[in-house]
Amino acid sequence: MRKKAILIGATGLIGQNLLQKLLASANYDEVLVIARKNLENNHPKLKQLIIDFDNLHKYETEILGDDVFCCMGTTAKKTPNKTLYKKIDYQYPLDVAKIAFKNGAKSYHLVSAMGADVNSSIFYNRTKGEIERDLQKISFDSLHIYRPGLLDGDRKESRFLEKLAINVMRVINPILIGGLKNYRSIKIEKVASAMLNQANENKKGLHIYPTQEIEKLGD
Repeated sequence: MRKKAILIGATGLIGQNLLQKLLASANYDEVLVIARKNLENNHPKLKQLIIDFDNLHKYETEILGDDVFCCMGTTAKKTPNKTLYKKIDYQYPLDVAKIAFKNGAKSYHLVSAMGADVNSSIFYNRTKGEIERDLQKISFDSLHIYRPGLLDGDRKESRFLEKLAINVMRVINPILIGGLKNYRSIKIEKVASAMLNQANENKKGLHIYPTQEIEKLGD
């Protein structure tokens, strides 16, 4: 029996790539994208739910699916207000998780970050740690957490320092061996592929994947 996917964060680097893979997958007959704005995509398997994330409760009956994929996230540059930042990186993904689980979702796949740590002094890493922690309190059949390093992909907006870092990492990635492989940069296509592949494995329980493992799972 084919499944239904729920995707939040479909406009980001990983989200855009994952959406195309989900739509092309024979394992899903519907992909529900939850977003603030309509996507310019008329694929027959795509269903769009345009919402105000601050009022998710109004859309509870429409958030239906088997596998939830969260690629939602922001940056300090885009969202300097920490209250809004935490809503995007923590509250909205958690709220969607609770509603989807209540409506019968079986698995949740979260794009987190390499430095996620609930005890971190760095706001970004601490927020990622908190969403990881609190998702584990929801009794999904399986919870998959992906902790990629620097994401290698073409962004619409120009980020000079990030582009510089990506170019540097492309040079030094090959010399990062052993445990240092987790500090390599990673192509966004690899992360998206890993998420789809693991959703199709139907594994139970909690699974946390560092960069090195995401690389293997994304092949």
